[in-house]
Amino acid sequence: MRALEFSRSRPPDQIVTTDEVLSEYLTFFSGMTPSVRRKAGDNAAALLRNPRVKVMPQSRDSFLAGIELYRARPDKGYSLTDCISMITMRREGLTEALTNDRISSRKVFAPCSGKVDG
Repeated sequence: MRALEFSRSRPPDQIVTTDEVLSEYLTFFSGMTPSVRRKAGDNAAALLRNPRVKVMPQSRDSFLAGIELYRARPDKGYSLTDCISMITMRREGLTEALTNDRISSRKVFAPCSGKVDG
């Protein structure tokens, strides 16, 4: 299922992301042509304005909690953004993560959730 289809199928309060995810998104497009960079910037700005999307702000607490999980799970290939996202999901009571073109169940982060207080 594509991200756009998924977002249209959910009630407004169920689409949650973080500043860190948007930062990673923009970083991905940073080396591309100006028109692609402009479109990526426009997409990020549109998400921030969209009342159907809740963007959790970046904070020192989320950063430190992400580092704690990152350090607790060296056996995983989690990026810092992944860790922050998993902690945000736990704090928000979310059980599905949209990653690439699939929806992942809680099993994706359940092994880590007991390691970090949230």
